[in-house]
Amino acid sequence: MTETGPEISPERPRSPLFLQRQSYRRRRLIDAARFLPVLGLLLWAVPLLWPTGEQEPVHSSGALIYIFGIWALLVLAAFVLSLRLKVGGTEPGGGG
Repeated sequence: MTETGPEISPERPRSPLFLQRQSYRRRRLIDAARFLPVLGLLLWAVPLLWPTGEQEPVHSSGALIYIFGIWALLVLAAFVLSLRLKVGGTEPGGGG
C-alpha cells in the first residue's frame, strides 16, 4: 500500500559547467568592483605603517599627496569598471 506521490525535488535545468566567456568576464568585473572599497581601505591604512618617532618622520604634505593620489586612483578605477560593466549590458537572471 505504497502510493507514489509527486516528486519532492522537481527537475531543474542544470547550469552549464563552464560559463560563457562574456558572462565569466562580467562576473569578474563585478567581483573587482566589490573588492575596490577593500583595496582602498588597505591602501589608505598604509600611512599608519610609516615610521614615526626617532627615525625621520614622513611630512604631512607627503601623506596628504599619497592619500589624495589613492583616492584619485580609486575614482578612476571605479569609473573604468562602471564603463566596462555598462558596455556589457545586463546579465540575464542577475537579480542582484
